[in-house]
Amino acid sequence: MALKVLVANRSEIACRVFQACREMGFGTVAIVAPGDEEARHLTYADELECVDSYLNVESVVRAAVSSGATLVHPGYGFLSERSVFANAIEKAGLTFVGPRGETMDLLGGKIAAKELAERIGVPTLPWARVQEGADLKAAAAKVGFPLLLKAAAGGGGKGMRRVERPEDLDASAESASAEARSAFGDGTLFLERLVEKPRHIEVQVFGDGRGHGVHLHERECTLQRRHQKVWEEARAPHLSDATRQGLFEAALKLVREVRYRSAGTIEFLVDEKGGFYFLEMNTRLQVEHPVTELVTGVDLVRAQLEQALRPDATVLAETPQARGHAIEVRLYAEDPAQGFLPTPGKVERLRWPSGPGIRIDSGIEEGQTIGTSFDSMLGKLIVWAEDRARAVARLRVALEDTVILGMGTNQRYLLELARDPEVIDGKVHTHWLEREFAPRFRSGPSAEALELLAAARAQGMTRAGAGLAAGRGEGASALASPWTTLGAGGLS
Repeated sequence: MALKVLVANRSEIACRVFQACREMGFGTVAIVAPGDEEARHLTYADELECVDSYLNVESVVRAAVSSGATLVHPGYGFLSERSVFANAIEKAGLTFVGPRGETMDLLGGKIAAKELAERIGVPTLPWARVQEGADLKAAAAKVGFPLLLKAAAGGGGKGMRRVERPEDLDASAESASAEARSAFGDGTLFLERLVEKPRHIEVQVFGDGRGHGVHLHERECTLQRRHQKVWEEARAPHLSDATRQGLFEAALKLVREVRYRSAGTIEFLVDEKGGFYFLEMNTRLQVEHPVTELVTGVDLVRAQLEQALRPDATVLAETPQARGHAIEVRLYAEDPAQGFLPTPGKVERLRWPSGPGIRIDSGIEEGQTIGTSFDSMLGKLIVWAEDRARAVARLRVALEDTVILGMGTNQRYLLELARDPEVIDGKVHTHWLEREFAPRFRSGPSAEALELLAAARAQGMTRAGAGLAAGRGEGASALASPWTTLGAGGLS
């Protein structure tokens, strides 16, 4: 009887897991929640099961059992880091593709994870619990200003507040706790020293569940907007060998200590002097895993599935050699000029770029309607080249050749980012997008010009032909073309 894998997720990541399953000869089962009937992952699986919600543990477990699945892959987001889900899958007699539930519990809470890191000698920033009835100002004085108030139970910037002065603590704590309670059902906070211009570096790890693990090098995820990653790359530029080696050693300490199983990511802040500090561990596959796959040649999803099928084996015994440079950007149905508001609509025309070193992990198809009930990510564009300079150049061309018509997207935002001299130099920090890039962004090419360019490319026009289209065919010169409107070098 052939093995069958149910993916407890949707869209792009479900398609990615199904691809690996099909290559391995496994049957595939998709799930669908109400309102998501047009999602691409439904067309990519052998079977389909309906669920009440992607977050309903009982409904998803019931679907897995009903389908006759052997393994359940959680993807990322939704239930991927919920120990109750992992335990329920195992209790139902199926195999959960990921770490054990108790490992999620141990590392899922930021406070417990920090305590664990400190105990085994992994560097952390000065921090303190916010305990009910305790003297908040006294705890803050030990941490030092400026500091961050952070939610213990979540991420993505929710429940986080920057505090410059002691007199702002109480109001900020009340606001952050209320937001965290609303978002995560838990208003617990902690204090952490603020690093003014940090880099966000993470280490991809893979463990066998018995104390052995390897790292698959690092990724740079410093370009963030409101604590949401925008641009990820491997490997990190301008990182000293000493800092890089220290990151690897710290990450593997955690893997060995908790006997970590499957793929995981350990996140750090790196300061301007190269000092690094543990932030958290994500006990799942990351959105940005493709950049690691491209520089190492390791199929992380396949490795997860193989490890789940052979729990007594060590699937990845050695650290793979890294080669070249990879960059990923996330394309969203959103309008950067309007505060990144969602832009629902129908995908009227879709053409992804192609060529050497270009990979698309897509969650959409032409004709599909994109609503607002689910995440607005349309897909991920990933490039690889022999070095970083060529990877950035390849990314610009790939973005220029991408055509998504029928809704607003962040395509121009990403193009302008790929053209920025500081991004090209790789010298940015986690606040750079909002403090330095945002004021310059509005001076870029107009949305109308980009739409004209996309329409021209969708019709297969040459640069001269697009000029005629811009002038409605009435003798317009090449100077009227969208490529000229967008600058002498086009959008590249």
